[in-house]
Amino acid sequence: MAHKDYVARGRGKKTAPPPPKPSLPWLRIIITLVLVAGFAYFLWSIKGTAPDDTTTKVVTPEQNTKQENALPEIPEEEWEFIKTLPEYTVEIDHKEQDQPTVRRLIQCGSFRTDGQAQELKAKIAFQGLEAQVRPSQGSSGKWYRVILGPYDSKRGAEKDRHTLQRAKINGCKIWNWNL
Repeated sequence: MAHKDYVARGRGKKTAPPPPKPSLPWLRIIITLVLVAGFAYFLWSIKGTAPDDTTTKVVTPEQNTKQENALPEIPEEEWEFIKTLPEYTVEIDHKEQDQPTVRRLIQCGSFRTDGQAQELKAKIAFQGLEAQVRPSQGSSGKWYRVILGPYDSKRGAEKDRHTLQRAKINGCKIWNWNL
């Protein structure tokens, strides 16, 4: 087998002649020189048109402090309502209305087994509320109701119902029930 010399093999090839040097871009040079000359002429033509600043006053530090102190005095405010407010009184005619006492209960569930009802009662107890499990006999058998209350106002019942909703105990309804 013959040994091939790759280095020597490449020496016999002719190389391409170098490309010719490009000529100077005379058009670009002329345009640049014209622009520079035009800008220089523009600067020379506006040279003397600036206003004179020879009338500038020099302010000494003493004059500066006098100018700072020359601010007008703050007028003293007079508040009239402070004097006149104690003289006024507000009278409200409030009539006591006889409202029937309606007690409200919150029912959070009704279950077939006592164990399910006790589980919901425990979840409600973790929210700081006290629930009761009351068995009731219905036409379809025995049910275990989980109730809270009684409440004297609807506002108190709504407050506890919102507490239960924040704890993801949904489905609680407020009923007007008398025990």
